Amino acid sequence: MKLFIKNMVCSRCKMVVKAELEKAGLTPLSVELGEVEIAEDTSLAALQTLGENLQHLGFEIIDDRKSRIIEQIKNTIISLIHHSDELLNVNLSNYLSAKLNLDYGYLSSLFSEVEGGTIEKYFIAQKIEKVKELMMYDELTLSQIANELGYSSVAHLSAQFKKQTGLTPSFYRTVKENKRRNIEDL
Repeated sequence: MKLFIKNMVCSRCKMVVKAELEKAGLTPLSVELGEVEIAEDTSLAALQTLGENLQHLGFEIIDDRKSRIIEQIKNTIISLIHHSDELLNVNLSNYLSAKLNLDYGYLSSLFSEVEGGTIEKYFIAQKIEKVKELMMYDELTLSQIANELGYSSVAHLSAQFKKQTGLTPSFYRTVKENKRRNIEDL
């Protein structure tokens, strides 16, 4: 049985959900970002209990098709930016279409309709959070970060960073409280 879980965006989330499944007496066959496969077919009552337990931990079982697709779009983007060694100078529309096996026009209009913003804006917000993370480690230059995240230049990265945060990257580095946002809050 396959379940789709909202807000499951990192390795720690996967561990928490897996532990909750096991606590409920279920056998997880696979636990991926936003998606879980369990060996058993469970009753509606058991699913409701599991859903309530997961909700206390900040997760939600998704049961409608549109919400599942939106969650798959978000998780695909998060995986690409935060958990992948793939180069980020990919064509996002082709990448998402190939990964989700759906037409990008449909994905784009569905995402905008449900989320109130575009896939591109979500992608940029995730990239900027990754920039913040890499800047906090202070191991890479801005030029190296721009290259790693597929920006055409440092100027392009800086312009997007300022538009998103209101700060230049160099000023952001000097601020003592570098506040990053949770991935799931973007």
